[in-house]
Amino acid sequence: MMVLAPSLLLPQADPQVTDATVLIAIFAAVFVIVEYGSTYPGLIEFRAAPPFNRVRFAMLAMTLLLTSIMCAGQADPTTLSRLFHAIGILLGESMDFAFSPIRLLMWLLPDGTTLSEATLIRSAAGLAYLVSLVALTVFAILIRVRGWPSPTGSFNVWINLPTFDPTAGADVVVRLKRDGAVNILLGVLLPYITPPLAVFIANSYGVSMLDNHLLTVWMMSLWAFLPASLFLRGIAMRRLALMISKKRSRFAETGAGDPAFLPA
Repeated sequence: MMVLAPSLLLPQADPQVTDATVLIAIFAAVFVIVEYGSTYPGLIEFRAAPPFNRVRFAMLAMTLLLTSIMCAGQADPTTLSRLFHAIGILLGESMDFAFSPIRLLMWLLPDGTTLSEATLIRSAAGLAYLVSLVALTVFAILIRVRGWPSPTGSFNVWINLPTFDPTAGADVVVRLKRDGAVNILLGVLLPYITPPLAVFIANSYGVSMLDNHLLTVWMMSLWAFLPASLFLRGIAMRRLALMISKKRSRFAETGAGDPAFLPA
C-alpha cells in the first residue's frame, strides 16, 4: 500500500507506469514477508530490534503520502492539499539559505522551470525534511525511553546485523562506533551528493523530475529518506556500541576475582 499510494492519489494516464508500480509493490510485499518470516539472517537489518524499522517505514510512508496529496492538489485543489502546500512553502523557504541542500536543489533545476514548478519542488523538499526531522526526533526519544535496543542488554547480532562480523577486525565497540560515525557523515553529505548525481542520470536518459508528479514525489521522498535512514543507522550502531561497553563494565565489576566470570 505504501508503494501504491502515490499512484492511487496522483492522476496517472500511462498504464505502463501503473502496471510497473503494481509489480514493484507485489515484489516489495513478498520480500518483506519472506524476510520477517525467516528465522535466519537476511538483508533487512535490525529485524528483531523494534522500533528501528517501524520508524523508517513510517517516515517513508508519511513523506510519500504528504507529498502525493500536495502534488495531487495542483490539478484538483482541496483544503488538505492547500494546507500541506502552505506548510511546505513555509518550511522550504525557511531552509532555503546559502549552502543548504534545498538551495543546491533549486540551483540544479533545469532551464525553463516555471515559478509554480520551482515552488512545488521547494514545498515538497520542505515537507520531506519535516517528516525526516520528526522521525529522527521520535527515534531519539524512543531509544531513551525504551532503553533500545534491549533493556536487558541482550542483542542478537547474527539476526539484526547480518553483514557485520563481530569476530573480524578490531574490537567490536571500536568498529561499531566507526561505522556509526561513517553512516552519520554519509547522512550529512548525501543530500548534497544525490541531486547532481540525479541530474546527471536524468540528462543521460532524457528524463526530468518535472515530467510528472509521480516522479517528483518519489525523487523528493527518497532524497530526504535515504540520508535520514543513514542517520538512524548511525545512531543505532553507536547506541549498540554503548550497550556493549556498559555490559563489559558490569562484567568487569561483578566478575573481578570470581572464577565463574573469568573469560575462557
